[in-house]
Amino acid sequence: MIKMISKISVMTLIMISCNLFSDEVHIKEGQLAPDFTLLDQNGKPHTLSTYIGKKVVIYFYPKDDTPGCTKEACSIRDSYDDFINKDIVVFGISYDNSTTHQKFIEKYKLPFNLLSDTEKLVSQLYGTKGAFFPIRKTFLVDESGKIVKIYDQVSVLDHGNDILRDFDKIID
Repeated sequence: MIKMISKISVMTLIMISCNLFSDEVHIKEGQLAPDFTLLDQNGKPHTLSTYIGKKVVIYFYPKDDTPGCTKEACSIRDSYDDFINKDIVVFGISYDNSTTHQKFIEKYKLPFNLLSDTEKLVSQLYGTKGAFFPIRKTFLVDESGKIVKIYDQVSVLDHGNDILRDFDKIID
């Protein structure tokens, strides 16, 4: 009898923990952006909450130096002066490590930080965790730390301009 109760208790705990820690996350526009700390291409930590007072772009992308991810990064790079002029901070996040990020930045002269989510924890927190790569998704965060726009579908060729246009519409 005790063995049966123990097995039932263990099974119940497993089922409860699976539900509590599932990968299914529902982040919505209007809520505060979940805080995180990740290392950039140089090993420097970036904590989202320290950027309160600035507009922040958090874009998740599958992999450094792949065709779609390169187009997306270069789209933001090509509009980066406008990002600076509007005081917008940009973070690209993937599962790649700092060495891969450094090479990607150098090869395409990317002027913004790429953060390493090698443990996939931030991707899980934002609902972008995929089995092998993060799901391509972008979050716009206002100065108060609130998510004001989520891109579930990204046009990699025009993403930089789309972000700037939407920040102008939403915040200014």
